Amino acid sequence: MELAKKHCVPCKGGTPPFSNEQEDVYSKDIPSWILDREHIHKIRKRFSFKNFKEAILFFNKVADLAEKEGHHPDMCISYNKVDVTLFTHAVGGLSENDFIMAAKIDEFSRERDNYQQTIIG
Repeated sequence: MELAKKHCVPCKGGTPPFSNEQEDVYSKDIPSWILDREHIHKIRKRFSFKNFKEAILFFNKVADLAEKEGHHPDMCISYNKVDVTLFTHAVGGLSENDFIMAAKIDEFSRERDNYQQTIIG
């Protein structure tokens, strides 16, 4: 689907969130992300680094991407781990923007050789 080549677009009020079927299709392009369907549907992933400084560098890179795309994840740092959670507040669930951001984050995170990905439950 080449999600990493797309760009986020502003969501308009009244736009419904993705259906479970749409989420399933888009999730195939970001297989290392967890699809959380409890309450508001979200996708999330944990990235682990050598140390706090590397985690901060990654966090800031995600923040820069979020500003560029106009779509902002929820993020949390715990020493050498960064948890990233994506969902579209305006639609109350998942939209294409969330999957685009996840694919873009994966794309630049693969360029780094000093991180490990772990799944958060």
